[in-house]
Amino acid sequence: MDIRIIKWNEALHIRHTVLWPNKSLLFCKVDGDETATHYGVYLNDKLVSVASIYIEGRVARLRKFATLADFQGRGIGSQLIAQIVSELKKAGVESFWCDARKTAVGFYKKFGMVIQGDEFIKSEVSYFKMEVSL
Repeated sequence: MDIRIIKWNEALHIRHTVLWPNKSLLFCKVDGDETATHYGVYLNDKLVSVASIYIEGRVARLRKFATLADFQGRGIGSQLIAQIVSELKKAGVESFWCDARKTAVGFYKKFGMVIQGDEFIKSEVSYFKMEVSL
């Protein structure tokens, strides 16, 4: 497994395939992609997981984290998030948060993230804001 920094447009295909297959490819682009840090996990030179980090001051936000279905459940995403958290701590980031799909709340709890506020809906999907102090 090789975790690398990638360009934002390299993340689009996996974002689209995993998160929003019924939307257009450009629906998966996020304002700020050009200045965010994008991570990709490669197995045998195949990109299988992506995560994007948007930093404002000492706060980092995770967006568009996705792992191809055939590679889910193998710990790939967990290793990616663990590396990101480690790098954020070294960079002096104090808080890390995301809008977690309701189905992924348990995953984020493994990293000490806690639900902040009430459930909400975006594009017909249920989410919770989750956050952890670093």
